[in-house]
Amino acid sequence: MSEVRIAAEPRTEFGKGAARRTRRAGKVPAVLYGHGTDPQHISLPGHDLMLALKTPNVLLSIEGLGSDSELALPKDVQRDPIKGFLEHVDLLLVKRGEKVVVEIPITVTGDVISGGVVAQDLVQLSVEAEATHIPTDFEVDITGLEVGSQVLAKDVKLPSGVTLDTDEEALVLQINDATASAGDTEGAEAETAEGEGEGAESADSEGESESE
Repeated sequence: MSEVRIAAEPRTEFGKGAARRTRRAGKVPAVLYGHGTDPQHISLPGHDLMLALKTPNVLLSIEGLGSDSELALPKDVQRDPIKGFLEHVDLLLVKRGEKVVVEIPITVTGDVISGGVVAQDLVQLSVEAEATHIPTDFEVDITGLEVGSQVLAKDVKLPSGVTLDTDEEALVLQINDATASAGDTEGAEAETAEGEGEGAESADSEGESESE
C-alpha cells in the first residue's frame, strides 16, 4: 500500500470552541497516540485528509511535527451526522515492520448461478498485517458456486504475511435458492396481511360492542 503524506500542525487550543475555529480554518482536529508516548494534539488540512480517508486503512505519513515524519493509521473518524464533514480523527502511531490488526472489506466478484441468490453475512474480515502492507480489500469469487455452497473466513485467500484474526469458521456468504427465498418473503407478507386483517376485525367487533 502507498503512503499518503500530510502536513500537520501542533494544536494548543482545546475544547469545542477551539475545535470549531480549527474547522472554520479548513482543518481537522486530531490526536496522534501510541507506542507509549504522550498524545499529540494536532490539526490536519481538511481537504487532503478527506481525500486520503477514501482509502480504507490508509497509511498516513505525518510531517511537520519534527525532524522525522511519523507513520499513523486512522483508528476513529468522527463525521458530522448531517453534513458529513470531518469533525475529529484519532491516529495510531505505527512503525515499519510492525503488525497491526485491521478490518479489511470483502468484495464479491463473479455472477451468481442461475436460480441462486447471494446471502452475505460478513462485509469485512479482521486480519493481522504489517502496517506498511495492509491490503485494500479481499476478493471472493462466487463464479460456479452451486446453491447451498458456503464460503467461510478460512476460505478467503489472504496475501503473504497476512493472517486471519476473525474466527476461521465464521460464515462469509452462502448461495441460497432464489425460489425458496422468494417463497419465504411471500409467506411473511401473507402472515403480515393476515395479522392486519385480524386486527381490523377485532377493532370492528369492539366498535360494535361499544355501539350496543
